[in-house]
Amino acid sequence: MKKFGIVTNEMKDPGFRVTDRIKAYLEKRGADCEVAPGAAEISAGAECILVLGGDGTMLQAAKETAGRNIPLLGINLGSLGYLAEVEVASLEDALDKLLAGNYETEEAMMVYGIIRYQDHSVETSPALNDISITRCGTLQIIKLNIFVNGKFLCQWKADGIILSTPTGSTGYNMSAGGPLVVPGADLLLLTPICAHTLSARSIVLRGDDEVEVEVAHGRADTSLTVEANSDGSEKFMMKTGDRIRISKAKETTTVIKLNRVGFLEMLHKKMSDEK
Repeated sequence: MKKFGIVTNEMKDPGFRVTDRIKAYLEKRGADCEVAPGAAEISAGAECILVLGGDGTMLQAAKETAGRNIPLLGINLGSLGYLAEVEVASLEDALDKLLAGNYETEEAMMVYGIIRYQDHSVETSPALNDISITRCGTLQIIKLNIFVNGKFLCQWKADGIILSTPTGSTGYNMSAGGPLVVPGADLLLLTPICAHTLSARSIVLRGDDEVEVEVAHGRADTSLTVEANSDGSEKFMMKTGDRIRISKAKETTTVIKLNRVGFLEMLHKKMSDEK
């Protein structure tokens, strides 16, 4: 690799100290470096985008580069990063591997939603981690009718639901008690958030399944208002009678893998670091 883009979460790299360190290191070895405020501003000629921050910064970069086929490498400046593979302590070694072409890439599945209101439809951006539907406003249970491939599955009474990719299994899905899945698997995870019934459990679906969620009526036939959220950054309000159809996106995110460490080994390390 000889052409790099760099996107930095300035709050996690005050004064761009790590950013400048990377830029100087790469340019000293003959590489071109372009620093931009967001991944969308990186030029098409970039062979790689280095994303400095945490998982949130990686998710935003994935959203901005969906369909552009520019691989991402996350450099973790946060406390816990499942998507940001490289730690600052091993920064130069990681850059040397990139320059030497000593890396692999992995295509990560994305999902998107189409929200059907009473008089129009809105499409969300592709999400690398998940799309969630959660309550908003007053603290109340929401009722959601769940359909899979056009057939009614169940009604969940809960604080919300999460439809997650394998990559997103270590995110909101994990916090809600959903299963952890090896990246690269072709499946979807449907997980309730604080369900108010003993029968509600995470459901593992095929990657090409299509999930539709309808906002049902509340108590005494009242109208409910919920929030659909794509990767924690793109929000859409929905109310009783509205539906969102969620499925695999045609776009993927290309992620650079430098380490030969397996998913379970990485998971063990992250969990150990939490103690």
